[in-house]
Amino acid sequence: MDTDTVRSPAADDTAGRRREQRGWYFYDWACSVYSTTVVTVFLGPYLTTVAEAAADADGFVHPLGVPVRAGSFFAYAVSLSVVVAVLVMPLVGAAADRTGRKKPLLAAAAYTGAAATAGMFFLDGDRYLLGGLLLVVANAAQSVAMMLYNSYLPQIAPPEERDAVSSRGWAFGYAAGALVLVANLVLYTGHDSFGVSEGMAVRICLASAGLWWGAFALIPLRRLRDRRTPAREAALPGFRQLAATVRDMRRHPLTLAFLLAYLVYNDGIQTVISQASVYGSKELGLGQSTLIVAVLLVQVLAVAGALLLGRLARRYGAKRTILGSLVAWTLTLGAGYFLPAGAPVWFFVLAAGIGLVLGGSQALSRSLFSHLVPPGKEAEYFSAYEISDRGLSWLGPLLFGLTYQLTGSYRDAILSLVGFFVLGFVLLARVPVRRAIADAGNPVPQRI
Repeated sequence: MDTDTVRSPAADDTAGRRREQRGWYFYDWACSVYSTTVVTVFLGPYLTTVAEAAADADGFVHPLGVPVRAGSFFAYAVSLSVVVAVLVMPLVGAAADRTGRKKPLLAAAAYTGAAATAGMFFLDGDRYLLGGLLLVVANAAQSVAMMLYNSYLPQIAPPEERDAVSSRGWAFGYAAGALVLVANLVLYTGHDSFGVSEGMAVRICLASAGLWWGAFALIPLRRLRDRRTPAREAALPGFRQLAATVRDMRRHPLTLAFLLAYLVYNDGIQTVISQASVYGSKELGLGQSTLIVAVLLVQVLAVAGALLLGRLARRYGAKRTILGSLVAWTLTLGAGYFLPAGAPVWFFVLAAGIGLVLGGSQALSRSLFSHLVPPGKEAEYFSAYEISDRGLSWLGPLLFGLTYQLTGSYRDAILSLVGFFVLGFVLLARVPVRRAIADAGNPVPQRI
């Protein structure tokens, strides 16, 4: 027998796991372009401009008869999308755990979001309500898809690999975001030479994110495997299922304590991501090209930052590394308040600081939580995690929007977010993660 051609079952297992991990990375590659191109760069300023075109003489639009300052409409739409996601995620998470068939649900959520994003091509004139509707659908669909995607992590990576696998996934996403942003920058800055208007260039960039999302989602959908699960009771409807999950989590109070900390500091992160371009354009007076370059800088440095923080976690532990990143977030956001208007260099320095901590803080939070999930309840618990990811993410944009509505200053609005990072640091520092992992019934890594 030719021993060179014989593979052991362990080798086959490892090869299969690696193939699945590589497929898993590509969902970050697919959907992160939406977060970067749509949420972070183009849609905030563009939808605000569309809302301003529809505003009355006092600068207010009136969706469903409610007076809303045009400059706050985008932030409020983001908040509404989170409410919709929180309503849907418990249903989908319960169905995934009950049937063990995550892939069809992941496909449905991904292609709903991709279609809504592609539909943003038709956002022009004063169609701010259409823009708000498409944003709500796309954001909610992305939340549901990310919940399902994240729940694969404990199944495709053993405990000692999770920090690295999670960090690589984020790095893939930021690399894709940077690549597409380069194309966006070429189209936007050279729109005249391409024979299109500035507004048309923005709409093409928005729609391209949906096409990219749909095309590359095919790779993880081909490579990820559904696992058969033991027969379980039928899922409860809506919030009854979420309440049942939370009741189960009460048997793991340290897992709940981590979720509370994550819920708080991640709300700050998500709000910075979604509102930074509005701050740059409306408060600092920076042009769209400058904002694109700044976000491109964030994307490039986030790849390095995610991998760097993953290495630091192997040396110092994920918890300590996340705590360090929260200190960096606080200092960076405080510095952002003092940025001079019309000075792109200092905005680039701020972007560099954000990029170095952005990917790592999110990736390590995901991998740390994966250790706190009881075996066999991945989708159910990651539904709660994604709700923690999004569940108070309406509060940051709402606070940002209200602060601007009351003060008329985006500087005050950005400063209002510092409290999320300070409180999140305090709450996370109090969680004994090694005991939390043991209480969840999982092996405790040597360094965590």
